[in-house]
Amino acid sequence: MKKLIVELGARSYPIYIGSGLLSQPDVYRQHIKSTQVLVVTNETVAPLFLDAVLSQLQGYRVETVILPDGEPFKTLDYVAKIFDALLAAKFSRNATLIALGGGVIGDMGGFAAACYQRGIAFLQIPTTLLAQVDSSVGGKTGVNHPLGKNMIGAFYQPQCVIADADVLDTLDARQLSAGLAEVIKYGLIRDAEFFIWLENNMDALLARDKLALAYAIEQSCLNKAHIVAQDETESGVRATLNLGHTFGHAIETGTGYSQYLHGEAVAVGTCQAADLSRRKGWLNDADVDRIVTLLKKAKLPVFPPEQMGSEQFLALMAVDKKNVDGQIRLILLKKIGVATLPTDVEQSLLEQTLKSYGRSNRTAISI
Repeated sequence: MKKLIVELGARSYPIYIGSGLLSQPDVYRQHIKSTQVLVVTNETVAPLFLDAVLSQLQGYRVETVILPDGEPFKTLDYVAKIFDALLAAKFSRNATLIALGGGVIGDMGGFAAACYQRGIAFLQIPTTLLAQVDSSVGGKTGVNHPLGKNMIGAFYQPQCVIADADVLDTLDARQLSAGLAEVIKYGLIRDAEFFIWLENNMDALLARDKLALAYAIEQSCLNKAHIVAQDETESGVRATLNLGHTFGHAIETGTGYSQYLHGEAVAVGTCQAADLSRRKGWLNDADVDRIVTLLKKAKLPVFPPEQMGSEQFLALMAVDKKNVDGQIRLILLKKIGVATLPTDVEQSLLEQTLKSYGRSNRTAISI
């Protein structure tokens, strides 16, 4: 087992990475505040892992909430079901919530924990690659709104993150690839050597080689922990973690959170961000080709839905948490391994990128 620390002073916490961690009660128990525990999971994860977690909680008073699976259910209405369970059980401010699932469950469980009685402890047990390398780390919690993704939420740090690589054995190939989009992101924004490693080891990751997956998870978490320690509430460098996300969130919102997985939308957005970085004169054709080639090798899409035009993109991108005074702010790449948050992205260049990815003119990148 590897143990990494997210250094946030009094809010610091460990990330445990290894195999068989769901069956190690000491990992859980040291982070549970009282005898009251609520486990929040979904209909897909519960049959696979809920019993394994409950078996480690003997002696606690445990309640469970099982929600529908999927991004369309990441709403205030379904967070209310978590509050209902906490209130019905008469759980106190000392209760602990365990979020057992992918990014949606982690975000919803963390948001509920942040709000219930103004904050109770929670643990993250991510069960997808995307959640293990990204959404479970850093304390971003929240829900979607029909007009924008993750627009309602809070920064609220967990007591710990338990990333058991064994749970990835049950992950379907599409979800695995979706997680790899976030893994690739870390190489692009701050770790060029890791990007090269990914170029050389993508086949092993897709084949679920345990050593390769463990290394990818560890490096991703190290990169994210380093950034979060510098900028907990995204007032500066943490914004670079959103490479491709403004484009990607527009895709998710524009398709009703039903057509592309989050990682798939981010992969497309990363291609668009790379194209725009080239138009700014920072990346060359070979750089963009390497990025697109790696995303395609990871079995990820590189084009948005055909029905989304540039006008819809612009309207949806205008509703983004990084925007300032109505101006769209985008994470771009100075080079592979170096991200930037420029304040001077010309509207004309952005429109060129969006049009080049449109249905009638998909010439921005090679197929």
